[in-house]
Amino acid sequence: MMINQDYDLELDKVVQEIKKRKSKKILIQLGEGLKPRAIEIQEYIQKEMKEDAPEIFFWLNSCYGKCDIPELLNSKDNDIDMLIQFGH
Repeated sequence: MMINQDYDLELDKVVQEIKKRKSKKILIQLGEGLKPRAIEIQEYIQKEMKEDAPEIFFWLNSCYGKCDIPELLNSKDNDIDMLIQFGH
């Protein structure tokens, strides 16, 4: 199974935005149905980015929509460059 064939996550646009922003640390927040596909999403991004691939972290707690921002991002010690949300 390939994530881009099963879901319209627009991962090519995600990769373009990561490149545009030169993001090095990405936090990806997934709805429950997509959590089992996290590794496929990570592998796709890393494959497309090659040597410029960012570190990718996944927020595995709740995701109730775009207003459900992970607490981690409110910390002043946070060094995440970009939050990507899928699922709502």
